[in-house]
Amino acid sequence: MYVPHDYRPKDPAWVLDVIRGNPLATLVSNGPDGPLATHLPVVPVESTLARGTGDTGLVGTRFHGHLNRSNPHWAALASAPRALLVFRGPGAYVSPTVYDVTPAAPTWNFVAVHLRGTITPLPGGDETLDVIRATVRTYERDHGTGWDMTESVPYFQRILPGVGAFRLDVTEADAMFKLSQEKPDETRDRVVEAFACSGSGPGRDVAAAMRHYS
Repeated sequence: MYVPHDYRPKDPAWVLDVIRGNPLATLVSNGPDGPLATHLPVVPVESTLARGTGDTGLVGTRFHGHLNRSNPHWAALASAPRALLVFRGPGAYVSPTVYDVTPAAPTWNFVAVHLRGTITPLPGGDETLDVIRATVRTYERDHGTGWDMTESVPYFQRILPGVGAFRLDVTEADAMFKLSQEKPDETRDRVVEAFACSGSGPGRDVAAAMRHYS
């Protein structure tokens, strides 16, 4: 992903914040007949985060994910271990009318994180169950109500043969926070206000991101 200087994160914490807030990633890798893409849950391996390096703070870290073993993408991972994980944050259209200047051009404000690395399919059984449990714990903490999975673990074990878990060791990471940083402060303030008053969920989300990531 090409990231102009203005749109690079000022703080590595921003990048992990986007991943935690938008953990349904798109896994992209090569298949026998061309690229494959699967939308799937992904979580960081918490114990690896302290060793992350680079502008994003994520090079050298590890992530876990899982998908249906019936998905052809699962079989393809064994022969094409290089992969890309894409996380999408908020995004919305910016109309030139917001700038209140002429000439002007429309654009799209958005946040995205790309992680590249090596994927290793994990054995079934306990290693895969550990990934599922870690995913549930993370999602319940960040997005749920603190649900206790204890009574459902036997159910997890019954469906385990259909689940393919993997780890991705991050070798490259890019993050793009395209939030009108190239504009004068007064213009950027108008964009924020227009999004905040737009009445649309995506617009309000972008306004919040512009205020938070500044």
